[in-house]
Amino acid sequence: MKRHGLITRVWHWLNAAALIVLFMSGLNISNAHRYLYWGNYGFDPADAWTSVMRFPGWATLPQRYDLAAARDWHSLAAWVFAVALLVMWIVSVANQHFWRDLRTSMKDWSPRAIAQEIKAHLAGKFDEPERKYNTLQRITYGIVLGIFLPMMVFTGLAISPGFEPAAPWMVDALGGRQSARSLHFIFAWALFAFFAVHIVMVLLSGPIGQIKQMITGGQREVTEND
Repeated sequence: MKRHGLITRVWHWLNAAALIVLFMSGLNISNAHRYLYWGNYGFDPADAWTSVMRFPGWATLPQRYDLAAARDWHSLAAWVFAVALLVMWIVSVANQHFWRDLRTSMKDWSPRAIAQEIKAHLAGKFDEPERKYNTLQRITYGIVLGIFLPMMVFTGLAISPGFEPAAPWMVDALGGRQSARSLHFIFAWALFAFFAVHIVMVLLSGPIGQIKQMITGGQREVTEND
């Protein structure tokens, strides 16, 4: 049995590429106005709840300040990101991947269970023989797939020019257009933090094997739970 299904592997690499383009082009867009606000309106830096640094050219797409080009890159990658996420969720629910491999229980969220998992990770023990993913992985993937990624889509739509007249309820639910912009920025950096930790964990648990499995699918043992 493949450890990672074809849809999971295609989505993983497609999503990674889209997120890189979205993040780098987003930094370029951020350079146009480095202040964040809450509510519907925000123009005066004196009303901002925070300001962010001006990001260097090597971290942005394109690698020079070009708001129009950055928005084009951002819009293109956003469509790939959103459609791929929707397809992934539909397939994961339909083929039982979510229920079988990603679903967590109340027991998984207990402080004791989380503390034990952290202790095991610090000792270099990452696998649970009876599970495809360990408890911390299921919790983290659930948060990322169920909250962080969808919120990037919803907040991105809410701040898109012309979207508010089509679905004002979404903008209102997020607290206003400027609130959506602030949340978009926060979730983007939350995903960056996840990406950084994810890379570290791959390096610690055997990068060659992990990457090979995500390309070829790898093999896993079939247990009674399967």
